[in-house]
Amino acid sequence: MTKDVIALTPKMPDLPTLLAGLYAGGPDLGVNTTADGAVVQLCGPDGRPLVSVEAPILIQVPGETTRLLDHAVEDGPVWWTEARASTAVAEAGQLAGSFAGRLATVLGGTVWPPEAATTDVVPLTTDVSAIPAPATTAPAVDVLTATTAVVIQDRPLIAMTSWLSDALRTATTADRALQIVTPPTARLTLPTRTALRGLPNRWVVQDREHGYYDGLSGAVLHWRNGTFTPVRDEDGTASVAEAFKTSTETGERQLLLTLRTRHPADADLVLGRALEAAFRHLTGSAPAGWSTAEPVNLPWSTRQLTDLARARAPRPTWLIAVGHPDRAALATVRVLRTPAGIEEDITLAIGYGGDEKPPLDTIEDLATALAAQHGLVTLLTSLRAARHDLTVPSRLEPPPVPVAFTLGHDQTERISPARAEHPPQGPTPARLGPTARPALHYSLGDGTDAQAWTTFHHLIQHLRQT
Repeated sequence: MTKDVIALTPKMPDLPTLLAGLYAGGPDLGVNTTADGAVVQLCGPDGRPLVSVEAPILIQVPGETTRLLDHAVEDGPVWWTEARASTAVAEAGQLAGSFAGRLATVLGGTVWPPEAATTDVVPLTTDVSAIPAPATTAPAVDVLTATTAVVIQDRPLIAMTSWLSDALRTATTADRALQIVTPPTARLTLPTRTALRGLPNRWVVQDREHGYYDGLSGAVLHWRNGTFTPVRDEDGTASVAEAFKTSTETGERQLLLTLRTRHPADADLVLGRALEAAFRHLTGSAPAGWSTAEPVNLPWSTRQLTDLARARAPRPTWLIAVGHPDRAALATVRVLRTPAGIEEDITLAIGYGGDEKPPLDTIEDLATALAAQHGLVTLLTSLRAARHDLTVPSRLEPPPVPVAFTLGHDQTERISPARAEHPPQGPTPARLGPTARPALHYSLGDGTDAQAWTTFHHLIQHLRQT
């Protein structure tokens, strides 16, 4: 198990300051680097990593420390320096706290969690040679088996940090599952939930009273053959943990948009404009920032994210975008090259309090703009009862309910307008854009009647029978 400590400073930690922090364990400990120098490790006499420190990140997006840590800092950019300490060694957590505390003291910043901060020298008294060496040298992975990479996290909100992103990428490359183990009080950010939603990846909740269960499905789990799998009865049925079944209706809602755009592979193509249009229609402003991991650290720039995707092509590029602090809005974008062109798979979530009404009446106007200007292929709009801060608890949440579905011009043409406009079981679509070549917008309800799923499934079956 590991413990995370983060130094938040107004100035970038320079080499002397980092060295002062790394001296938290005194002269007997060693220093190593990994990940091409991006990670510095404070090591025991036998070379065992005790604390791994990632390169500082300049957070230029307002509200990110509050969103991820519930730890506000003064206005303006802040340097985020994260240290992970192995709790296999008792002193490692204190070493991480002393490292972060020294950075904050020298540079005038703060430490999260605040109680971890210290500037004391922490001598290593544990006989590390008596502790079995870990099977992995990856800083984010705590247990590695032939089939699974396990990451144990004890922070309240599990974000898709560069640590976890690297662990997921490494596990996928090695054909392993990534399984994150947390206490029941932890929540996931939407990017982390997106990354874990496909089996065999899992969010494993360790509950003292209820044992292990899946934080997204509630299935009771056990450790078997080097991985967490569901406990099944004689009929092969998995049971659901009682702790997962509890839910409370607060009136909070999330508006969810799942859209795909397609563009010709043109040298002048600028990506991210469809997402920006969705943000402007639904929140009144463009995204505040973007990044390839959390915390989101870069100010919003369609040109910069396009340059990144172009540099990575033909490999896919995965991005995160966030809104401004006054409205919880978060999106993930996957850019990929296909035979048909450059495609963007976008998922956008916007949170609303119990006394707020999601702007469902603006969806048709947004669909019109996306179809006319941004190469819309499909758009599914849904509404769900869930936390307005967009975090995911390890509790039962009702599934989203479809509100509307839109086919872009090209997709309508491919299916044939005559067929697409006349689904036998409804609904009759609205025609968007040019009369001769319309996009089609199907209204499915107001997000309160689960019967809309049946209507949507019938519609999709009809459209696919071409």
